[in-house]
Amino acid sequence: MTSSKSSTRTGSAKTARKPAKTAVKSETKNAAKSSATQPARAPLAAEDALHTAVAATLDPTLLPPGMQPELKKRELIDKVVRRSGVKKRDAKPAVEAVLAILGEALAEGRELNVKPFGKMKVQRVRDTGNGQVLVTKVRQPAEAEKDAPDPLAQAAE
Repeated sequence: MTSSKSSTRTGSAKTARKPAKTAVKSETKNAAKSSATQPARAPLAAEDALHTAVAATLDPTLLPPGMQPELKKRELIDKVVRRSGVKKRDAKPAVEAVLAILGEALAEGRELNVKPFGKMKVQRVRDTGNGQVLVTKVRQPAEAEKDAPDPLAQAAE
């Protein structure tokens, strides 16, 4: 009896394995067919996109300009702290004051000319129920001008 039970078990295990092997064979055949019809670059492109997405979560500047997330005030303050070396409690009020002044100037329709940011001009203004919509034109200097030292920074040293 024991032998019949064990033969029954091995027999059922063999039958359970056969469909799995056939499924693996059919998947292999389908993969071979699909690889013949699709270029071999498809998995690489998906892998590259995945690497880009992962890298972008760590450093959003790796994304193309149109796909980068918006710069929020918190991130701006953190970048100012890292770049300038001042404490966050000192940088935050200064950044907020600069943003308020720039916002007021744009609301008045004034043109901004702030190096190295560039020149910003208000093209159109539309009043809405909860504020204004400003259509602006921004012209930034060429890369050579951005890398040039700021004459005001040199005088302060």
